[in-house]
Parts: sequence; structure tokens; C-alpha cells
Amino acid sequence: MTTFELTPQLIDDFHQDGYLIVRELFDPQEIAGLLSFAKADAALADEAYVRRDSGGGETRLALRNDLDDTVPYTAVVRSQRIVQAMQILLGDEVYHYHHKMMIKQPRIGGAWEWHQDYGYWYNFGCLFPDMGSCMVAVDQATTENGCLQVLKGSHKLGRVDHVRIGEQVGADPERVEAARQRFELVAVELEPGDGLFFHGNLLHCSDQNHSEHPRWSLINCYNTRHNDPYIQDGRHPNYSPLEIWPDDKVRDVLIT
Repeated sequence: MTTFELTPQLIDDFHQDGYLIVRELFDPQEIAGLLSFAKADAALADEAYVRRDSGGGETRLALRNDLDDTVPYTAVVRSQRIVQAMQILLGDEVYHYHHKMMIKQPRIGGAWEWHQDYGYWYNFGCLFPDMGSCMVAVDQATTENGCLQVLKGSHKLGRVDHVRIGEQVGADPERVEAARQRFELVAVELEPGDGLFFHGNLLHCSDQNHSEHPRWSLINCYNTRHNDPYIQDGRHPNYSPLEIWPDDKVRDVLIT
């Protein structure tokens, strides 16, 4: 079973860089169970919708606001190794905002334009950028199959205006280009089971999948209790306490 200690140095790294990579956040057996379930999940396939990038590439996305305790995605969302770390990193109790499976198929998987997650969530009534996500690599993520790219430290810019780019909404390209001159670009290559914690204001994107290998990732998004949206019944849930599951329960669900 995976154990993960969030040290003071790792906390400082997150606040300085806007992201934190945790290797083997989920062990091989756990992630194999998640992958097996996801690839056979007919409901997930039915719910997934396509977003084309400016070059015509297609990325599929299945987003859920609700937690179904009978499926493995919920075990990951509720896992103490993620939730407790997120609460420390964001400085408050967090709740489940939504989760989504990102699906990039070989050769046709599209890019995601530069954006901040808070660039979207701001419009859903969240007053503060005190939000974050933990992306769990379900498949290997490489530069060849379109892994996430981040601008290290760019969360300190504050919220950037977002505009329509093709079928997607992305950060103002002029401001992104200025940011790229000032912040280091990091390709976040991950092995299955690795996790990436990142701040809601971190600028990130991904390229098309030019490889023969799929890239699936489960992104678990959290909001802080003090940032409960002032809009009721909005796009994503308002605050409700999140039941946190211990690692042994999470493992049992994932490998069953």
C-alpha cells in the first residue's frame, strides 16, 4: 500500500511552483484496478463528450459532479492521501467540486489550450482561487502522447481572462505568450499511479497525442469550504462535507 508524507519542503514547493508531483501516489495494483474498471465502463464511454482543439484533434472528457460509492472513481476522490494533502496545501477543509476522466486516444487525441481552471470556476460563483486538483495518471503520460505542460510559478499571476479558442475556452493568448517568456515550461511526464497536485490558477495545457498509446487521467477537483460559491445550484456543487476514506478501504475498492 502506498504511503505519502506531505513534508514542509513539499508544501513550500507547492506554494512556490503552483504544483507538486507525487510518484506512486497509487501503487501498481490499485491503478491497474482503476484502469481495468475505467476501460470497461460503458457509462463512462456514453457520458464522454468531445472537445476539438484549434487543429481539429479530439479529446474526450467525462465529467461527474456526484459521488457513487460503488465505483472506484469515488474511492480515489475520497482517498485520505489526496484529500488530507489538499486540505494542507489549500489551508482549509475541502469538498468534492467534481471529477473527470480525460481520454486521449492514440493518434487522434487532441490538445488542450493554455488555461487556468479558476479561469472557468470564477464564472461559477467562486470568489477566491483557493481551489485545486489532483490528477492521477491512469496510463503513462509522456511528451509523445500529450502529457500536461505547466508554467512553473504562474499561479502567482492571478486570474487571466479566458476567451473562446476553437471549441475550447483558453487563457488570453497574448498574456499566455508574455507568461511563457517569464516562467519555466515543465512537461509533466508521469507513470501510472503518479499524482499531480496543482493550484487552480496554474497555467497549463497539453499537446495532441501523436503516439500509439492512449493517455487516460483522472482529475479530482476540490474547493475550499470558505469558498462556497455564492451562486446556488450552479455548474458544480456547493459545499457539503466530504467523507474521507482510509487507505485500506480505498485499496479494497480499487483492487476488487
